[in-house]
This record gives sequence, structure tokens and C-alpha cells, in this order.
Amino acid sequence: MNTTALYSIFLDHPVVSTDTRNLPAGCIFFALKGANFDANQFAAQALAAGAAYVVIDNPKYQLNERCLLVEDTLKALQNLANHHRRQFDIPVIAIGGSNGKTTTKELVSSVLSVHYPCHFTKGNFNNQIGVPLTLLSMPKGTEVAIIEMGTNQPGDITELCQIAQPTHGLLTNIGKEHLEGFGSLAGVKKAEGELFDYLAKNHGCAFVNLSEKYLDGMSKKVPMRVGYYHISELQPEPGTIEVQMMEEMPRVKVAFLSDDGPRIDITTQLFGRHNFQNVMTAIALGVYFKVPAGKIKEALEAYTPRNNRSQVLQHHGATVLLDAYNANPSSMRPALQSLMGMPAKRRIAILGDMLELGADSDKEHQDLLRHAVKLKVDQIVLVGKEFAKTDFTKYKALHFPDNVAAKTWLDGQDIQDTAILIKGSRGIRLEVVVG
Repeated sequence: MNTTALYSIFLDHPVVSTDTRNLPAGCIFFALKGANFDANQFAAQALAAGAAYVVIDNPKYQLNERCLLVEDTLKALQNLANHHRRQFDIPVIAIGGSNGKTTTKELVSSVLSVHYPCHFTKGNFNNQIGVPLTLLSMPKGTEVAIIEMGTNQPGDITELCQIAQPTHGLLTNIGKEHLEGFGSLAGVKKAEGELFDYLAKNHGCAFVNLSEKYLDGMSKKVPMRVGYYHISELQPEPGTIEVQMMEEMPRVKVAFLSDDGPRIDITTQLFGRHNFQNVMTAIALGVYFKVPAGKIKEALEAYTPRNNRSQVLQHHGATVLLDAYNANPSSMRPALQSLMGMPAKRRIAILGDMLELGADSDKEHQDLLRHAVKLKVDQIVLVGKEFAKTDFTKYKALHFPDNVAAKTWLDGQDIQDTAILIKGSRGIRLEVVVG
């Protein structure tokens, strides 16, 4: 079955699923294949559970006319998503980068949604399956789309851009991420830079955080650029978007000048300099898309972090900076800086392994431990197999094999008037420590 024929069915059944555990009545189920599974074998089960159609790529499972046979189900899903995207003549904003993609996407979406009907990536559906699903759930009447794009190997961003066809895009930053797949920081720059390559070739617009290393140079190939940056004092310059950081701890406070002159002050519910960059990006896009300054303020002050990202919690008398959704060397350092900026009698850093660092893993974990020591964190607590390889005993750091052991230790501590940072890769699930 070709894409045009499949799209005509999709118009009558505009809900798509790739998960037999979530099959809304009347949906189209795409039977995807993975390294350890083949969903073709669930075709009959999906139909019995309420799916109107199933899309399969193995004729063995074509039970009846409701089983739609294609050459490759993933490719069919992506082609269908691209076809649906092309029905919309609207700004499609791609958000990539090493750290802060999801928070930036949430903030940008919050700002633009107060002024336009917006559609945006839910959660972190930012890969070769998630991006098509995001596009296919875009309803009629959408005026702006914000699509998060992740990558862990060269070519990923190019592929996602070909599916989503962004008209605008930005990278949050460039850091040491997924070194297993990229090999080096240069590899990260090249892979993330595929977004700028696409925008340059397709007459798109790049939003460029000029306060972040590498992005100015990487984006020069894009003819249409909108720059924004952090300044210590607001001095309006024509054609620029300037944002001033007033405070970074315990909450990010910023100021910017509205189009008609008055200064707008914003107090967010986020912490740390790294989140200032995310807030500044949201302000820049709000200004560019002509969202009234008052609405930008309203959206950013109302945004509440969740899902173990940049959350500030109270736990048995301690203030906890819970940022345990993910971690790499480039995001760990600013998080530690945020901890040291907290008003507290004592500071504890509970740090989980940084995964997917490949050959650099031993060195990066050791370097991070030394950095924490240099900052004079009162108590360093390390969790996981990678941190076990460091010389933590030399620095009087504690080490636990897993999150449960770390929780047991913390539960036995007097943590009144203490600031605690909890950060590690998703696989370590450090949120359990204060669960």
C-alpha cells in the first residue's frame, strides 16, 4: 500500500499507535520491529483489541483487508507523518542540542501556546518513532509546531528533518553526550549541526544563542539567523534580543525589554544558570513570533518543572534539586554550580553514573569527581558501576552500588538545613533516593 492510499485511511482513523498496550478504539496500529521483537505477530491481537487497521510488513500475518501490507512499517509510519506534515503551511520549529532540549521545548511551547494554537512533542518523543507520532497527532487548526529532535548517532537529525521539514530551528548547546555513538565533541558538533545544514539548504531560519559556545560559528551557514544573548545590563540594540539574568538561585529571575519599551521582570520556578539559557531561548522565540510581553511573562512564571527535571523539592527539612532525568559531563557541572549557590548550612551531591560515554567514561567520571571536590561540596555520594572505578576513597566520597543503597544511607542522615543535588543518567533512576 502506498502513502497516498494509507493517508486516505488515516483521515478516517486519525489516531495511530505502535503499542498494543495502548490501542484507542478505531486507531491504526503500526507493527514495528525491534532488535528483540516483531509486532507483526500481534496483528490479530491489535484488531481484536479495537484497532480499525493494522499496518504490517510480513504477508504471513495478513489475515484480512484490515491488515495493510507495506514494505517496511517504520518507513511507512515516517512517510505518512511527512505527508501529514506537508498539509500544514505553518512554522515548524525543531529543537535539538546536547542538554536541556525537553525543558526548552516545554518553555517555548508554553510561551507560544498562550498566543497561538500550538502542537508540540509530548514527553521526549524525539526519535525516529516519536517524531512521526508527534506529527501524526497534529490537529487541524495548528498554527505553530514545536518538534524536539534527539540523536545518538550521525545521520539521526538529518533523517528527522526530512520527516518533519522544519522551517525554523535551534540547538540548545553543544556538550559531551552519547560519546559512544559520536566518538568526540567534534562528532557531537557535526551530528547536532545537521539541523543547521538542513535549514541552510531549505531556506530556514535558525535561532542562535550567542552566549553558548560553538553555536554562532556552527550556524553561520544559515542565511536567516535570529541571535539572542545574555547581557549584564539591558541596552537595547536594534535587531537583537537581549535578556538579563537577575538571579540564578534559588529561582531564575530575568528581565527583558518589550517592544514598546517597558522592562519586563520574570520570576520562574526553575533553578540554575543552565535553565536561564532555556528561559532566554523561550523569550527570544516569543519576541520573534510577536507574543505580547505580558503573555510571555505569564507563561514563564506559570511553568512548573516535572518528570525529574529541574525540580525543587522539600524532603525532611532539606531542599532537594532533583534533576535525575539524564546526565552527561556537560550538564553535571552546571548542576553542581547550582548546588553551591544554594543557601544552606550543608551541601550534598548525590551523583549517578553518566551512561553512554564509551571509551571516555572512566576519565569523565574521574574528572567530575575532582570537579565536585574542587567546588568543596560537603558530602559527595556516588552511585553506580562507573563511579565505582574512580578513586573516591581518596576524596572521602561515599559510593553505593545502586539507588536503593543510596536511599538507605540518606534516610539515616539528619538533613535539616541541607541542600541536596540528585543527578544521574536515566538508567540509574536516582529519583528513588527521595521517593
